[in-house]
Amino acid sequence: MPTRSNRLVASPDDCLARNEWICGAYLSTRRRILLDAVAQHLQLTVLSVLIGLAIALPLAVLARRWGWAAGPVLAVTTILYTIPSLAMFSLLLPLYGLSATLVVAGLVLYSLTLLVRNILAGLRAVPEETRQAARGLGYGPVRLLLTVELPLALPAAMAGLRIATVSAVSLATVGAIIGFGGLGNLIYAGMNTYFKAQVLTASVLCVLIAVAADLFLLGVQWLITPWTRAGRARAPAARGRRRPRVLGVKEDRA
Repeated sequence: MPTRSNRLVASPDDCLARNEWICGAYLSTRRRILLDAVAQHLQLTVLSVLIGLAIALPLAVLARRWGWAAGPVLAVTTILYTIPSLAMFSLLLPLYGLSATLVVAGLVLYSLTLLVRNILAGLRAVPEETRQAARGLGYGPVRLLLTVELPLALPAAMAGLRIATVSAVSLATVGAIIGFGGLGNLIYAGMNTYFKAQVLTASVLCVLIAVAADLFLLGVQWLITPWTRAGRARAPAARGRRRPRVLGVKEDRA
């Protein structure tokens, strides 16, 4: 008959009982929990970035059109970004209560400084002669913005979107303090109970989501900005066609 001490000894194959960091049994037995957490994490991230982009785009356009507005807009969004996440959620708590909307609102505010600053930088980088040429062809302000300025500002805007998305994936975990943190819920609960496999698995999944989101947006940028690839391809060719300089022979500068 097995004694009490024998019954408490973990099976050699039971990594959960031994509380190991890497445990395949955790993945197989908690698959539904992990999928639900990933789904919530993606929902929080996508919603916050899309809403942030919808707010940041008109703000950047207005700041570009009215130069005096650029300073206040950038100042306000930068101040919002400096607020610690716990303090931000606490300030928004009276408005949204303990809900997923609270987390989304906080992530939206954090994304504004990254999105507004990069979209505005892209709009400012559009050459003035390009704008003048478009106006000479009869382009109105709206058509000029949609068909000339915004397409040329896409590389800078996409860079900001990539940073904002990765930041949202990271900051979404803080929502675990109110029970809406996606994978952060598992990390928070695992740290409280020192559940090693849960902490490591949820953390690795957060990293994978951030890397996958960045690579996805990088691929989208590659597809929608073909002129940037053409420009990079022409640059080496142009350097290769430079006329060789013969030593000892002065160039004719007439």
